[in-house]
Amino acid sequence: MSENRLSFKEMCARFDVTPRTLRYYEYIELLQPEREGRSRYFGPKEVARMTLIMRGRRFGIKLEDIRQWLLIYEHEGTAAQMQAFVDMADRQYAELLEQREQLDEAMRELKELRDETAGFLSKEK
Repeated sequence: MSENRLSFKEMCARFDVTPRTLRYYEYIELLQPEREGRSRYFGPKEVARMTLIMRGRRFGIKLEDIRQWLLIYEHEGTAAQMQAFVDMADRQYAELLEQREQLDEAMRELKELRDETAGFLSKEK
């Protein structure tokens, strides 16, 4: 095996993903490993793609959006892909802000309810 390729098992370990996840990413055409018989090998391009996929997932970007974004590079080049990333990042940032506001509100409501309940219990004693 070439030193700049990772086996299926090495790819799972490097990115801390399950074999099922890696097979799914291949199934939905996010990754296209080289095949030698039944073995799959991931070269530098696939490792770079996986790095981008994992980064996108960390930010909550949907797999289909990541897939479309990766296709832009192949069809339209780097500048188009960078612009698409800026647009995607803007949308995701706005969504994360909204989620944070909803989470803050839920936390406030939970604390108020908890404090009311604790207050009620202290009066009962």
